[in-house]
Amino acid sequence: MPNPRFPTPGGPVLRAKGWRQEALLRLLENVLCVGEDPDNLVVYAALGRAARNWAAHDRIVKTLKTMDEDQTLLIQSGKPIGLIRTHVDAPLVIMANCNIVGQWAKAEVFYELQDKGLICWGGLTAGAWQYIGSQGVIQGTYEIFMRIAEKRFGGTLAGRFVLTAGLGGMGGSQPLAGRMAGAAILCVDVDPVRAEKRKAIGYLDAIAPDLDAALALISAAKSEGRALSVGLVGNAAEVYPEILRRGITPDVVTDQTAAHDLVYGYVPKGFSLDEVKALRTSDPARLMAASRASIVEHVTAMLGFQRAGAEVFDNGNLIRTHARDGGVADAFDIPIFTEAYLRPLFCRAIGPFRWMALSGDADDIRKIDDLVVERFPDNHIVTNWIRLARANVPFEGLPARIAWLGHGQRTEVALAVNAMVRDGGLAGPVAFSRDHLDAGAMAHPNIMTERMKDGSDAIADWPLIDAMALCASKADLVVVHSGGGGYAGFMTSAGVTLVADGTAAADSRLSSALTNDTSIGVMRYADAGYAEAVDEARDKGIDWFDLSAG
Repeated sequence: MPNPRFPTPGGPVLRAKGWRQEALLRLLENVLCVGEDPDNLVVYAALGRAARNWAAHDRIVKTLKTMDEDQTLLIQSGKPIGLIRTHVDAPLVIMANCNIVGQWAKAEVFYELQDKGLICWGGLTAGAWQYIGSQGVIQGTYEIFMRIAEKRFGGTLAGRFVLTAGLGGMGGSQPLAGRMAGAAILCVDVDPVRAEKRKAIGYLDAIAPDLDAALALISAAKSEGRALSVGLVGNAAEVYPEILRRGITPDVVTDQTAAHDLVYGYVPKGFSLDEVKALRTSDPARLMAASRASIVEHVTAMLGFQRAGAEVFDNGNLIRTHARDGGVADAFDIPIFTEAYLRPLFCRAIGPFRWMALSGDADDIRKIDDLVVERFPDNHIVTNWIRLARANVPFEGLPARIAWLGHGQRTEVALAVNAMVRDGGLAGPVAFSRDHLDAGAMAHPNIMTERMKDGSDAIADWPLIDAMALCASKADLVVVHSGGGGYAGFMTSAGVTLVADGTAAADSRLSSALTNDTSIGVMRYADAGYAEAVDEARDKGIDWFDLSAG
């Protein structure tokens, strides 16, 4: 819903010296427009910030408005530190957010540095100004549900019960994605405000007054094969064990609470939201212990569902890690979604690619939808998604779309869109980006790179190489992020943004950066020994060195 303090950007008037600078300014404005707590610069995930503080934000804005195209703005953990003179093909913005030296990369150290105002976590797309609201997560969640449907349930989740938790900036995508997949989905969250927000924008069909009512709604929808999304205000650490105790086994179970952060994210059972807020400053150690204890019960119930025959998976929020630390020895019997369902796509550098209409005109996205469907008529994942998204996914902030495209496809779309801008077919330029959870862009041994075939799970060279290559490939914005809060020490990722402003220079930037980005993704998985990636490199002419061949 619109926030008067953070309006949606758009229109033909430039405040900066060129569209490249204006684009990045509008993307910064956009992540606050769609953010969870924009007054505190928080975009999502409790701590993911667009800038370190308001002074930093204001200086970033001023700089983007006044900088020349042959300058580069340097940003360290959300704080602008200066401009350097580069050249017109260099990135306009280079960021490094929340990168802490290995032995110090721990949650406690992060909180100390954050309290001193020395660091902030950029999340993945939050601090890089690439977040597009829930849509940025909806397709990935939908694709996971559909891979499960293919694996276990004959290709559909109609007549199936999905149980999950979390309705925040990331988890809030789940009710709509589940409904789009045909499921009867129950989403638990401790915060009534979040539940009401998801209902107000149409993601939740209903909010049940209690567990009995929620299960009755789910049971009726399941028996009728009817898609339905139901919210329940409650604590998952209490609700999951109670459903298990009643002998009810959902077909699919996951969780997308902010379990990654035991202080600022997860809410332990037996505590009110106000009590948790107070403990964050008065006794964070007690809060961490209570959160971990609740996660133990939460994950123990998930394992119980798994033993009863449910398809159970970790959605990437470190809940298994905290459960194992709390004493649940078999927590990692629950698979991670990337390895279980999506790795064959990542091997071919197929991942969440996104574009944003900088004009603010929704017709620009509809025209690009038509282009993509026309260019890739046999790509069922893309054509099916665009059809569903058009009918079900409302725009938040700048009109945007996300679609899982791979090597060569991203470049083809971007160049075609740049031609549309040049020819006046669109109301304004378009920005391209992707999720940081992409083939060559993330090292996270408990999420993206868990159980890699060659054991290279924890090697962070790949996202660093990706970021440096993107700088060399003329990208407009390049960022390297590492984890903050509960994610501290667990991950490193690279992000990129490119602007299609209709110029020949944009053609060069788009072609170079997007092609090289996905090439590195294919190389990463080929190097790890995945046959799909080796085939992709061979079929697409990617110059990968296979040293195993001698």
